Amino acid sequence: MVKRLAPMLIITVAGMATTLTVSGCDNNSDTTIESVSTEQTATSLADTENSNSAETKAKVTAIDWSKVDSGEPAATVADYEYPFAIDSQNVKNYADYFKVDNATAQHNLTISTASNEALSKVLDQLDTSYTSHQVTDGKDAKLVIHTIADIDASSYDYVFTEPFAKGLVLPIEIVPDGVKSEVDVHGDYQEQEANL
Repeated sequence: MVKRLAPMLIITVAGMATTLTVSGCDNNSDTTIESVSTEQTATSLADTENSNSAETKAKVTAIDWSKVDSGEPAATVADYEYPFAIDSQNVKNYADYFKVDNATAQHNLTISTASNEALSKVLDQLDTSYTSHQVTDGKDAKLVIHTIADIDASSYDYVFTEPFAKGLVLPIEIVPDGVKSEVDVHGDYQEQEANL
């Protein structure tokens, strides 16, 4: 009987060892599956966060002019009380330099001085798409904002709210040409003023 129990005991132990080995493999497989599953979940969550972040920070392709609109009614230029007197030296120098009449010079000086009010509202939307800007001179002065090519070209007439130029209209033009260096249209004029 002892001779019979020994082989049975060996078979039982061998069977238990096999069961433990198979169980061990199963446990490792479960752990591996759990680990892969956890990594996939973490990756999915990261992708979702990146996707949500991308949607939140979606690049602007066109200026929403309703966000720029001041709500101010346009003033009548004919009887507007400008901060620069029409016969002041600044107005006369501007008129001479840019070959415009005094009334145009007076108007252009005022809107170019106040232009940051409008510029800041547009820049709030452009972020890194902005490359440079300039205020042009001459008969039809306007604020030209240069952007990267991804932004749609557009234009808008902004009405100032600040007391300095309240009610005056500044035409704004978005030009997606990528010009990076700011064109200082007034630079030569200001240098000439300093030398007078």
